[in-house]
Amino acid sequence: MKQIYPDLWRTAPEHPLPDQLPDLMMHAYLLVREQGNLLFCRSEHDADHQQIRDLGGITHHYLTHWHEAAPGLARIKEMFGSKLVCHRLAEPTVSQFSPVDLTFETREVHLGDIEVIPTPGHTPGSSCFLFESPHGKTYLFAGDTLFPSRGSWEALVWEDGNEAELRASLAMLRDLEPDVVLCGASVADVPFREMSQTEWHAALDQAARSLS
Repeated sequence: MKQIYPDLWRTAPEHPLPDQLPDLMMHAYLLVREQGNLLFCRSEHDADHQQIRDLGGITHHYLTHWHEAAPGLARIKEMFGSKLVCHRLAEPTVSQFSPVDLTFETREVHLGDIEVIPTPGHTPGSSCFLFESPHGKTYLFAGDTLFPSRGSWEALVWEDGNEAELRASLAMLRDLEPDVVLCGASVADVPFREMSQTEWHAALDQAARSLS
């Protein structure tokens, strides 16, 4: 794991498709909070789990969509006694690996400071999470709703996804003002970026064009 901000760490990259797409990397993010640490996205490396323990463990593990379902979910829950959280539409797949403690369907606030934002399209239950850090930056955990790929921003409709919904989600995200966008996947690229509002809108527009 690497620390990227005073209260935020990124796990070591995973390569889920080493033969088909060796440049694809998946990432998780540990958010350190006084009220209890949170983990976002998929984390499969045991070494990262040990470092999470050293940093105080986690109370909740948030998934952005069902592609993050993997054997590590059960290990994390057992190690930390944490609650697993995902969209209701992701639960059938996620629960094959670990019991889900909490689901959501609508835009809402969790734990007093985590804004849950459903962004369907990549998959039906894709979601983003927004957090205003006390250290001065607003983090958007964007999952795979959009992602950096070889120097550009892309969006992808999975087999169970919907292009019209993804376009609507990208348009809705224009109303947010993140300082840092952190993605669950990247292709031969850094998975997170600091952005001005102009750069954020340009990234969303580029991702929307990639759907054509």
